[in-house]
Amino acid sequence: MISAARALAQLLLVGFVLETLFEHDRLIWVALMALVMLLTASREAVRRQTRKFRALWGLLFGGSAMFVVSFTVTLIALTVIISHDPWYEPRYAVPVLGMMLGNTMNGISLGLERLTSSAWQQRDIIENRLMLAQTWNRAIEDVRREAIHSGLIPIVNAMAVAGIVSLPGMMTGQILAGNAPMEAVKYQILIFFLIASSVGFGTIAAVWMASRYLFDQRQRLRLDRLKQPVPGKRTS
Repeated sequence: MISAARALAQLLLVGFVLETLFEHDRLIWVALMALVMLLTASREAVRRQTRKFRALWGLLFGGSAMFVVSFTVTLIALTVIISHDPWYEPRYAVPVLGMMLGNTMNGISLGLERLTSSAWQQRDIIENRLMLAQTWNRAIEDVRREAIHSGLIPIVNAMAVAGIVSLPGMMTGQILAGNAPMEAVKYQILIFFLIASSVGFGTIAAVWMASRYLFDQRQRLRLDRLKQPVPGKRTS
């Protein structure tokens, strides 16, 4: 219920903001909008994790990965593929960046959740590997692979059933707007590839940075850098 109320309020608010932004298509306003989107996505990516990183480390891992990957993919799409002048026109820049950040946020959130939970559950195995002279990278390799796999599940499932089980949102919107189905399909394929690139590289980067932080300079497993979950606490 809380999420539904938030979605209703936020969508109405963003509609008003976008109308104003479209009338004043300056780079500074687009950049400010992108910053707000990035900060919000970074916060939501780590907010619901069972075992969070202490201080702001989880926010840093998720935010930096999303910033580098999502903004890079969006910039390439706007300047090379869409090639609209100016490239930062809000009508194109904001929706594309929103799709990159939203999907990458989900991948990073799932990846970090699986990483921290599995590292805690398999701490004895990891420490035994360290005692057998394995490096930190090798000791947590299996856990990291599982975490990346978990982060990629949503986008892989979405691409696997696209056109058979469901029609993706962008394609459906274009068809409802009166565009030719094949034209809508071409745009949806492009968006799928962009999202998959952003989610894949973003999840890999965030999980790798987080897994490295779980070990100190002496390659000891430092699960004390994770917060203990609060029993009965829920986040909305």
